[in-house]
Amino acid sequence: MPTVKDYAELVRAPAGLSVPGDVVAGAAAAGALGARTPALAGSSVLLYWAGMAANDWADRDLDAKERPERPIPSGRIAPSHAFAVAAGLTAASLAVARAAGGRRALTVAVPLAAAVWAYDVKAKNTAAGPAVMAACRGLDVLLGATGGRTARAIPAALVVAAHTYTVTELSRREVSGADPLLPVVTLAGTAAVAAAATRPGRQRGWRALVPAALAAWYAARYGAAQVRAVADPSAPVVRAAVGAGITSLPALQGALAAGAGAPAPGALVAAAAPLARALTRRVAAT
Repeated sequence: MPTVKDYAELVRAPAGLSVPGDVVAGAAAAGALGARTPALAGSSVLLYWAGMAANDWADRDLDAKERPERPIPSGRIAPSHAFAVAAGLTAASLAVARAAGGRRALTVAVPLAAAVWAYDVKAKNTAAGPAVMAACRGLDVLLGATGGRTARAIPAALVVAAHTYTVTELSRREVSGADPLLPVVTLAGTAAVAAAATRPGRQRGWRALVPAALAAWYAARYGAAQVRAVADPSAPVVRAAVGAGITSLPALQGALAAGAGAPAPGALVAAAAPLARALTRRVAAT
């Protein structure tokens, strides 16, 4: 019988902490932070976990060669069971989005779910893979914005999407290792993303420093891991950079929320970053 730890590995449970901040950043940008935001964030986490389970189901034959310790190839979870988990979590995610945000939320949640499954089943191993995954994260930000002026959240969605693109490009080399040029390029992208998130927006006085501080935290954590990958682009170092990209994302999301006029929620979102790093020592995020 599968254990709780087996399921946690299947869905990369700690990495789910990188997801609620998408919704918070989008809601803050759209002026829609409110009682429904936590529920939409929960919907987003459920869909993220669904995507991780679907990813392992789709990659079960490849993982049998490259990652035999994963739950499916190791025999701890049957492929049909993993698919059922992915489908069930997807349905639950859409139900929660509908209950929390009505039809407006579903207009984003349904395309988001479709994009997640398209990435796992088809796009992941193609040249379009990073762009599709970036679109997933961008839509996740817009999910949080559906209760307000959604267009105002587009810049934040693009920033998160750009970060996701760099992480996804690196993740494609976390088994084989990378050319040293790849982490150089993604590092430049990280610098641009951090700069875009540093704008103080509507904040004045000391509050204007919060977005800059959180963006600097994000850049330092993720950037340092990429610098190490430039010096040593072997698979373990690249994999560590991918993990850093995932677990440092809450700091970026917090910077975006703070810059949109929500410094306290932004700081709370960013606080998930060290917790995610601690949990990934028990359950891998990649």
